[in-house]
Amino acid sequence: MASLSQLVDNVVVNTFELQQPVIRIGRRPDNNICIDEISVSGQHAVIEVVPNAYLEGTVDFYIVDSNSTNGTFVNDLRVEGRQRLNSNDMIRIGWNEFRFIDEEENALEKTAYILD
Repeated sequence: MASLSQLVDNVVVNTFELQQPVIRIGRRPDNNICIDEISVSGQHAVIEVVPNAYLEGTVDFYIVDSNSTNGTFVNDLRVEGRQRLNSNDMIRIGWNEFRFIDEEENALEKTAYILD
């Protein structure tokens, strides 16, 4: 299960599970993740859940900025187009910080090994 943990001073204050194929983030109340804060656009960003092309039964997560006023950032780099998310990526939406956690990706990393 993947989630976004909202952080304030590096403390988790809210956790959002990413269960739908498209998760809309923004200030308007019709978003899946509503952030009622002035630095967040009405429709700020979208997270897309896409089946992985190589590992059956797994999915990849992508974030797309929706032409927001203040931008969307992953690990302090502005999102241009579509950005793949990796577990523990830091996402900034307006002045709000989130940590992306993908438990399945973490489990895959623990079981991966290199063939000689």
